[in-house]
Amino acid sequence: MRGSCERSGEDEEQKQEATAACGCLSGVPEAEQGSEADSDSDLETEGTHGLGELVGDTLYLRSCQIHSVVPVSCFLCQGSAPELNLRHRGLGPQGARALASSLSSNPYVKRLDLRDNGLCGAGAEALAAALSKSSSICDLDLSENQLGVAGVQAVCAALTVNRAMQKMQLSGNGLEEQAAQHLAEFLLAHPDLKSLDLSYNQLNDQAGETLGPALAENTGLAELNVSWNHLRGSGAVAFARGLEANIFLKVLDISYNGFGDPGASAVGEALKTNNVLEELNMSNNRISAMGALSLGLGLRANQTLRILVVSRNPMRSEGCFGLLKSVPDNPASALELLDFSDIQVNTEFDDLANSVKRILPALCIKTGARKVEYKKELLPVFRPALPLSVPK
Repeated sequence: MRGSCERSGEDEEQKQEATAACGCLSGVPEAEQGSEADSDSDLETEGTHGLGELVGDTLYLRSCQIHSVVPVSCFLCQGSAPELNLRHRGLGPQGARALASSLSSNPYVKRLDLRDNGLCGAGAEALAAALSKSSSICDLDLSENQLGVAGVQAVCAALTVNRAMQKMQLSGNGLEEQAAQHLAEFLLAHPDLKSLDLSYNQLNDQAGETLGPALAENTGLAELNVSWNHLRGSGAVAFARGLEANIFLKVLDISYNGFGDPGASAVGEALKTNNVLEELNMSNNRISAMGALSLGLGLRANQTLRILVVSRNPMRSEGCFGLLKSVPDNPASALELLDFSDIQVNTEFDDLANSVKRILPALCIKTGARKVEYKKELLPVFRPALPLSVPK
């Protein structure tokens, strides 16, 4: 991780980059001195910069000077583009403070990417003030920033006030059970959030017990990623029970946790009543043949699940056989992909797979024995239609 919790020294390359960027905004210093002639000249030469944008850039440069940080060149040349990508810039808390003063008055940015900037709690608290006032930012990436409990609390509190946010990524921030309480409160208070990424954190049993009831009561989230955490035991069961009561979630990734057979059994029970979920990834969750059979009981009743991934689980051919056998027993099944990748199966399973394929020719079955291509049709989950780069 390139960002750090303490602002590092300003290197010469960053200074040259900032100086070059200021060249495209040559009127800013004069604007600070009140020179109308030079401001008019800038408006003529910089067609993409309006007066409001010049004022915003001026505020940013002043804020950078106050906080003793090097201005970020791409922000100075941002103009009215809807996406601001500042990932891997090493902003630190001070850089976040300088940026916050301009973001609160910027009406153009819809997607803000601040991944890997070492913001820490202090930087997140500074940004929270701007986020609480912004009516345009609806997609936010704060992954890999060492936010901690204080940072998550500040961001969640700010977005509870501002309902514009629809997609948020908090991956890789070392979040533990203390942060789960703030996340749970956020899920209950923000029904407009459509997508949340909490992957690569340290959410454990207690966190699962906290998030489960919040997931049950949430009334808007369509996509949730909690992969690569420590959800297991009672926490996994509580989380799965939340899924049972949820009526909005379409995509759920709980891979690389420790659900085990108790968690798989709870998910199987949830699938019996859940009539909304369409994609479920449970790969690498220590699920044995017994847990696979419990999942199969859910598949016998479920009518909406299209994709189920259970790869890299120790369920052996026996578990794969039991899970697959449940599919043709459900005439209303919507299943399109059943993924057993990296699990060795025997000839008995192959025979069953061939017979199921004759009954359900549209079903794709992936195993460790062979590679099968599956073309996934994207679900209508919130994915803002924003350009990947600033149009020229």
